[in-house]
Amino acid sequence: MRITKRTNIAVRLLMYCAAHEDRLVTKAEIAECCNISENHLAQVINQLSQLGYLATQRGRNGGMNLGKNAAEIRIGDVFRDVEGNLPMVECFADADNTCPLASACRLKVALADAAQAFYTSLDDISLESLVCDNHDLMRILQPVSCGAR
Repeated sequence: MRITKRTNIAVRLLMYCAAHEDRLVTKAEIAECCNISENHLAQVINQLSQLGYLATQRGRNGGMNLGKNAAEIRIGDVFRDVEGNLPMVECFADADNTCPLASACRLKVALADAAQAFYTSLDDISLESLVCDNHDLMRILQPVSCGAR
């Protein structure tokens, strides 16, 4: 299974916000610290704010923070919400499936079960558990150290 770049960015963004839950963070500081293009980041910020994971504030003193408590954000939900209904393999796609084996293939069922198990295992992980007492991560996500790299 391959995770999209968008989901990777979403998790990094949420971790950064959770690490700085006491203030609004900016797109520029996240982009610099997490090595993400501001254009890609803007798209993910928009999506996560529409999904309720982020609260954004426009203007000169604007920025963003978590829209929910970090303990309430389950990583499995983030992956499902950001990935959407992207098919893992061609035979999962209704419209573009050209596989002649699809009607008799048992691998499709096994892959569907594996994908469900993957997401279920991520449901046990909260955003808070990724950052809480993770001193190495907190050092990396400090704005001062980001500029020093």
